[in-house]
Amino acid sequence: MAPANCSRCGESHAVTTYPSINTAQQPDLKARVRDGSLFVWECPHCGARNLLKYQTLYHDPAEKLMVWLLPGDAVPPQAVVDAVRDLDGYTLRLVREVGDLVEKVNIHASGLDDLSVEICKYVTRLEMADTQKRADLQDVPMKFYRLDGPDGDLVFTFPQDGEMKAVNVGFRVYEDARGILGRHQEIRPEPGFALIDAAWLGRYFR
Repeated sequence: MAPANCSRCGESHAVTTYPSINTAQQPDLKARVRDGSLFVWECPHCGARNLLKYQTLYHDPAEKLMVWLLPGDAVPPQAVVDAVRDLDGYTLRLVREVGDLVEKVNIHASGLDDLSVEICKYVTRLEMADTQKRADLQDVPMKFYRLDGPDGDLVFTFPQDGEMKAVNVGFRVYEDARGILGRHQEIRPEPGFALIDAAWLGRYFR
């Protein structure tokens, strides 16, 4: 439990937090991470829904995935980094926001690779900016939401003109992104908990 203040009325309440999440030991939490509900609490005083922001280490042994949510600019303790460095076949990721944790978990639960998904988002932003003649769309924050339809289109959500919108991207774009990674082995994260996002991809794509 941890104290939290309501964003609407300011009342302080004790809310449940999870400094670590192991889906093998707490299987019910995986669905709540995927839909984001694990990080939302309702104020008993005024009914407002609030977002919880705290550090947590998400571990899914079946998916061989660890995602460390560290708000701000904190870095994982070296002892933990050393302990997990040689885990065979594991994907280790660092994220700064709750939405980034939700996205990483949904990407891997869908059987996708987050490096390839970042390339898909990059290509999609460029195409949207060109089609709509809006340069600002090149930098719009975009999140993977889910796979859709019989062909497995990737659905991305993004804010535009004060609304949340969605765009479907054909699975072929994802396959092309996988091909790019296969041909360019230098596009790989450093060992350990890697922060994979648009800024990271910007080191290789301009």
